[in-house]
Amino acid sequence: MDIRKIKKLIELVEESGIDELEITEGEESVRIARNRPQQALHYSLPNAAPAPQPATFAATPAPAERDSATKGTAVAASEPSTTGFVQRSPMVGTFYRSPAPGSARFADVGSTVKAGDTVCIIEAMKMMNQIQADKSGVIESFLVEDGQPVEFDQPLFTIV
Repeated sequence: MDIRKIKKLIELVEESGIDELEITEGEESVRIARNRPQQALHYSLPNAAPAPQPATFAATPAPAERDSATKGTAVAASEPSTTGFVQRSPMVGTFYRSPAPGSARFADVGSTVKAGDTVCIIEAMKMMNQIQADKSGVIESFLVEDGQPVEFDQPLFTIV
């Protein structure tokens, strides 16, 4: 992708006030994200709590997260205990384990993956975004059900 196009996209993001933009041309993609003030993040996170969550998160009450003075501790307590690497969602969207309904899944529990292998996709704004493993290893567990909405930074799966 041409550097002039990237500079123009950065200018468009700054002028429009949007927080994030992702463009894909063939095999190349560019993601431009603005840093939001910490206060804005604080207000957006509690609103995300009522969204459907995987069963593994249901045991932790959402009000405890919001009321906790040590937010980092409350969030860590709501995540499943694992010895593996936790892959997180880079965006808000809908989680899918296969490229199309009825087709074979990208990976299952126990599958060996290499860093860069596609493990799932997240549909966001009618675009299918491939989520690749950040680490090589074996899929220990999937923390999201197929077809379920996911939030930014939500744990998707674990690799050991």
